[in-house]
Amino acid sequence: MFVVIRAKHFTIVLSLLIVIILFLLFISENNEHDIFWDESFPVNNELTEEFTPYLEDILNIRNKAMLDNDVETSKALYNVKVKLGLYAFEHEKKKITYLHDWAEKQGVVFLDIDTFFKVRWVKDEGKKICINFSAITEYTYEYENMPDTKNKFRIATYHVLDLVEESENWLITKEWYTDPFADSLNAENLKVDDNRAFILSQSPRDFTNLNERRIKAVEYADLYCGASDNEEYYFRYNKDYKNYNSIGGDCANFASQALHEGGFKKTGGWNYQKDGNRAWVNAQGFKDYLIYSGRGSLIVHGTYDKVLRLSYKLLPGDIVAYEKKGKVVHISIVSGADSRGYSLVNCHNTDRFKVPWDLGWSDKGIKFWLIRVNY
Repeated sequence: MFVVIRAKHFTIVLSLLIVIILFLLFISENNEHDIFWDESFPVNNELTEEFTPYLEDILNIRNKAMLDNDVETSKALYNVKVKLGLYAFEHEKKKITYLHDWAEKQGVVFLDIDTFFKVRWVKDEGKKICINFSAITEYTYEYENMPDTKNKFRIATYHVLDLVEESENWLITKEWYTDPFADSLNAENLKVDDNRAFILSQSPRDFTNLNERRIKAVEYADLYCGASDNEEYYFRYNKDYKNYNSIGGDCANFASQALHEGGFKKTGGWNYQKDGNRAWVNAQGFKDYLIYSGRGSLIVHGTYDKVLRLSYKLLPGDIVAYEKKGKVVHISIVSGADSRGYSLVNCHNTDRFKVPWDLGWSDKGIKFWLIRVNY
């Protein structure tokens, strides 16, 4: 009887172990950076070579349609007769509308949108072709009253896209990716005229007197944001740290890394060993730690209209925290300012490099925490 119980016990344990292993494999496979970019992953070169030109055409057409606010041209890329194809198109349509609403509020004109991409794999799944690729999209803009002064920012996205051939054209029937504008696709304009007039009246800012710790923090954030302008760091996170995107997000972990590189020593309340503690990896915990530890000081907290003017006090190395329904859900680190002194940020999920701090968060339900970091 004892042996039988042990055998049953062993069978149960073995079953649980198999479940755990399968779960861990699922998590690993769905980690947004492991699944989307890994040079060791075998690629079907023949299919990749065949479908890369189609993908390039799709991205170029979508970028031009977004630049021109041309929804109909974008629509032609999708099979809107199927549910997921229609959904993908409707999402793209909302993105186009949002970007132009934001530009109106900001007083800017987009001059160019260009995408660099790498295909991880292409699979022939019988009735469809599935493409897994990573993309860094660079947006170029200028202020209406400061023509010929170009500003650029970059956003990295990670895609799985299904294509089906119809009438000799390859149409999108499904697309999944990390959307940089997802939190603002239902945004309403917030005092557009007042905000635009104020933003357009600002001057460039001088950051030449930053202390060395701020400089180091921003240099780290520029390299490891995933959308770096340094080609060696395209789509790269620092492998010395775990990537938490698959289990809630990596934004606070990334900001913690940058502050640590800027000279902050780990403490009992804020640390990373094999894993980060709550203050290191959780957005709400990170914000609370900064303020209550004295390593950060609150500049202002509130809706966009309330914090806009004081956002010009942000310095490279400071923190912007984004609150939704009473909870901080995202963290960015300030990495500079554009030609009108508007603060720019870097972050993970989605990966941003020197992006205007409110882009993708211009919703009346979002509140912002602007935090001075006391380097």
